Amino acid sequence: MGPHPAVAAIRLAVRRVLHDILNEQHSRTTTPDLQRERPPSPLVLVACSGGADSMALASALAFEAPKLGIRAGGITVDHGLQPGSDLRAAEVVLRLRELGLDPVESTAVTVGREGGPEAAARDARYAALDAAAQRHGATAVLLGHTRDDQAETVLLGLARGSGTRSLSGMAAVSGAGGRYRRPFLEIDRQTARRACMVQSLPVWDDPHNADPAYTRSRLRHEGLPALEKALGKGVVEALARTAQLSRDDADALDAWASQAESSVRDATGRLECAKLYALPPAVRRRILRRAAIEAGAPAGSLFARHIEEVDRLITGWRGQGVINLPGKVVAQRQGGRLVIRQG
Repeated sequence: MGPHPAVAAIRLAVRRVLHDILNEQHSRTTTPDLQRERPPSPLVLVACSGGADSMALASALAFEAPKLGIRAGGITVDHGLQPGSDLRAAEVVLRLRELGLDPVESTAVTVGREGGPEAAARDARYAALDAAAQRHGATAVLLGHTRDDQAETVLLGLARGSGTRSLSGMAAVSGAGGRYRRPFLEIDRQTARRACMVQSLPVWDDPHNADPAYTRSRLRHEGLPALEKALGKGVVEALARTAQLSRDDADALDAWASQAESSVRDATGRLECAKLYALPPAVRRRILRRAAIEAGAPAGSLFARHIEEVDRLITGWRGQGVINLPGKVVAQRQGGRLVIRQG
């Protein structure tokens, strides 16, 4: 008799990602001179909060990694946002060790205020995970985001009106060198929770996940249930599918913009307005966004409305003055050229 279907599903998802990691490592190390050398056993860490999604992920990693000759470890981040968070982190470390993971550690972070509480906590968490991966020489860090998380991310992007890239949600592979992997993007939250129950894994439900002060929490407990009531139970799956389709489209448009960029610059490297005007809007705006970021505008603060204002210097030229962008960057039209620079 095989494992419970929920346990089988999470293990299969993790096994696929571990195979990808091994294949990538093999392709990097297989050269005529190194064919006889066996590459070192990679270390894969799981980021674990103690919640059902990440505990299910940790259990699947602990089960699958040894069978493939992969070392498996874990890290939990103490955000310090609740009383007793250090004790909670110590408890998670204990649970991860009980699963057989090694190395395991807890790292405390200070959460700032920039961009709101959710964004600040996320920034602090990823900085800590990056540092831990570098410290341990980890090949990858697994994250427990599920299909439900993906659906929420798509809806948040839709509400911001930020375009195709925003609707593409979270990537299965992201970060420097493809460090972050999300094996559960096609698995729903309920499956992960069930996998914990049948394996008798204790889980912790973060009160922030039910706190209406947080946008994602309101969406999870009010927004998505209302959508499912109005449109039927397939909403989460449809939104996750939308994310993948949007990602494919955004990747294609990004590639087009990269190829077109050199053709719209003059001999001195300045952007020519007439040539930009001839491009499709989706391609042109990508070139403008990239130029603004290269000039020093922070990507996270550069919204669609900023790029639309700059775009009007090309498509609706009426003698407008300087456009101010985040990061003290300015854009202006000068003699048929678009100049984007530090102000």
